Amino acid sequence: MAEKLKLEMVTPYKRVLSVEVDEVTAPGTVGEFGVLPDHSSLLTTLKVGELTYKQGNETFHVAVNWGYVEVEDNVITVLVETAEPADQIDVERAKAALVRAEEALTKLTSEDKNFKIMEAALERALIRVQVAGKTLH
Repeated sequence: MAEKLKLEMVTPYKRVLSVEVDEVTAPGTVGEFGVLPDHSSLLTTLKVGELTYKQGNETFHVAVNWGYVEVEDNVITVLVETAEPADQIDVERAKAALVRAEEALTKLTSEDKNFKIMEAALERALIRVQVAGKTLH
C-alpha cells in the first residue's frame, strides 16, 4: 500500500505544484471529492473552487479555476486554467475584482450576454478572497 500521492498541478502557463501529499480534496463539478493513496483510477472535471492538500499535519489551500483531474497509480494530475496557492493571492486585487463583478451584475439583466461572464468573475473573485484568508494549519 502506498503511503503518499504525487500531486502535479499545471496551468497553461506554468507548473504550479509538484509535491508529495497525504491527501487531496477538490471541487468536482458534481461535488467535492477526496483522494487518498491507492485511490482507483479517475478522470473528472473541476469547477471554480478551493482545492486542499495535506502534508503531515499541515493543510494547504489553492484557488482553482475550471479544469480536469486525473488519478492514476498514486499520481494526481490537475490541469486547470488558473491555480493560486493561498499565500500567493493578492488579496487587495481579489477584493477589487469582487467589487467590479458585483457592480457590473447590478447593471445587467440575466438576458444580457455579459451576465454569465460577470457571474463567473464574481465566483472566481469570491473563491480567491476565501482562499487568501486561509492560513497554514
